[in-house]
Amino acid sequence: MTNQLINESSPYLLQHAHNPVEWYPWGEIALQKASNQNKPILVSIGYSACHWCHVMERESFENQAIAEIMNQYFVCIKIDREERPDIDALYMEAVQAMGVHGGWPLNVFLMPDTKPFYGGTYFAPQKWVELLQSIGNAFVHHQAQLQESANGFANNMQAKESEKYNLTMGNGQWTIDNDIFRETAALFENAYQNLARSFDTEKGGMKRSPKFPMPSIWAFLLRYIEQTNNNEALKQLNLTLTRIACGGIYDQLGGGWTRYSTDDEWFAPHFEKMLYDNGQLLSIYADAYCLTKKPLYKAVVYQTIAWAENEMLSPEFGFYSALDADSEGEEGKYYCWSKTEIENILGDDAALFCKLYQITEDGNWEHEKNILHSETEISWKPEWREKLLTRQKKRIKPGLDDKILCSWNGLMLKGLVDAYRVFGESKFLDLAIKNALFIDTKMTVLNGNEAQLLHNYKNGNATISAFLEDYAAIIAAYIVLYQACFDEKWLRKAEKLSNYTISNFYDSVDEFFYFTDNNAEKLIARKKELFDNVIPASNSMMAKNLYDLGILLDNTSYTEIASKMLAKMQTMASKEPQWLSNWAVLLSCKTKPTVEIALVGQTIENLRIELEQHYLPNKILAGNSLKTVSTLPLLENRIAINGKDTIYVCFGKTCLMPVHSVEEVMKLLNP
Repeated sequence: MTNQLINESSPYLLQHAHNPVEWYPWGEIALQKASNQNKPILVSIGYSACHWCHVMERESFENQAIAEIMNQYFVCIKIDREERPDIDALYMEAVQAMGVHGGWPLNVFLMPDTKPFYGGTYFAPQKWVELLQSIGNAFVHHQAQLQESANGFANNMQAKESEKYNLTMGNGQWTIDNDIFRETAALFENAYQNLARSFDTEKGGMKRSPKFPMPSIWAFLLRYIEQTNNNEALKQLNLTLTRIACGGIYDQLGGGWTRYSTDDEWFAPHFEKMLYDNGQLLSIYADAYCLTKKPLYKAVVYQTIAWAENEMLSPEFGFYSALDADSEGEEGKYYCWSKTEIENILGDDAALFCKLYQITEDGNWEHEKNILHSETEISWKPEWREKLLTRQKKRIKPGLDDKILCSWNGLMLKGLVDAYRVFGESKFLDLAIKNALFIDTKMTVLNGNEAQLLHNYKNGNATISAFLEDYAAIIAAYIVLYQACFDEKWLRKAEKLSNYTISNFYDSVDEFFYFTDNNAEKLIARKKELFDNVIPASNSMMAKNLYDLGILLDNTSYTEIASKMLAKMQTMASKEPQWLSNWAVLLSCKTKPTVEIALVGQTIENLRIELEQHYLPNKILAGNSLKTVSTLPLLENRIAINGKDTIYVCFGKTCLMPVHSVEEVMKLLNP
């Protein structure tokens, strides 16, 4: 038994290709069928590593009787949210407007014109059958009322974001005026104070359960600590990062973070491992090490990169998307241990190991199973890891989602570069460059002064036009890659991608970027992503990109766009920093001038490495080793004075006297 999903490349869609449900992929065939037959559409959205998506499939979509009801009443469409984040975001917003808490699986009922009128997440089989029949009957007997409701939801979704959230222009200029710096510093401080009210000061993170890694919140905290030396903020950061590095949410044996912890202790993970979490957390832990020099932070960076290289890297140097939570139909089976197993494997060391990781006979989790976790850093004996990994590799591995997503690769690429910047490990840069070349050759189309990305790649093909999140993540990665190796081609690639983004995504009336390309498929609404979540909003990322590129390329049109975007967001970011923390990161660049540092000379790599040992987040680096002539404005007329490596430091449109050592730079920055 097969359905219309059999020819798709998405692992998630292929998982459903043999369901008795007559699934279609999103596209003209399914939408035309709904229109021709005047049938409502059921859109079911999930992803391959989603545990409850698998549960609903087993309980309902593989059930012949339930499938017949679905086929009778609806045109059924399956969507991989990771392939089509535009559709997912659209209908997630609709469901939340209906008063339903969002999540996956997301099941949304549409009129034949694709306007939504009802939706929800997971449904148990009996509830699902009752809902299907109720909606099917309502469509037959009350279609006009359903259409009226759907029109209302669609009209609400089509409102411009600046009108919807009352976003008005404040002071939008990047200026060195002291009054502006004081005003911005007050907003920055307010953002911290409002964020601090929600800190879990006992367990780390925010006061909520389940607990999710929120990298942009911690990026904001890092910048706040650097600017203010606030000891309470540093204490909270260290508490949080230590707990998630030592808890069950981190794979203590193999490395890499899982999606979230189901409790408020960072203990019991939802075992799926997503590339986007791990890429961002590499950046956070590298920067946190640079600030604190805490060995644990370095250890998890090295271990996670090794895991990503071994488990997630394709032969072409693209990174795969995710590892499933389940193996052999059981969540977490690959990662959990019984006490008897530990005793058989570690022998005389088992008692100590069990004490350190709180392993018990009855199990510290479900079904007499134990999750490896602690609350403080533990030094492993090398033979423990070797023995346990040898045994674990004999188990059946969780499923791999082997599609390669542009945006997530951008986050991993930036994580690798940030790790290289801080630790100077050449293999990190080598891997980063190979990944960047993969993106550039397999997922990029050049067109004059612009470059266009593709969202997904599998089996030698990239088929979906990229979204704003793809451009934002790749541009950010290329900007930091340039500053790590001073190869200007990456900066020029970032420039071409930015030019395309401005031409094809920017709304000059609303002064934000749409999530979809001008040339993309037209949906019932064209949305803009403004609020930061587990992944920062694509608009906040683009604003930061244009700010950085504007300095590096002396392009005032870039900085003007960034300035206007932040001006509309900064007041709300200071009031609601949990969901606008990446905007608050950009706000930190307005509290004092960004430092522009240009390195010139034949051995400037040594200077760059030494400089990166100091946590200076509000800086822009440029470098010329004199092997070629640079065309960058920051390097114009810059020479190695008397043949010695020379460092030029400027900020606030003022350049200081050139110096020749990092020690002198730090004295200039901290007089």
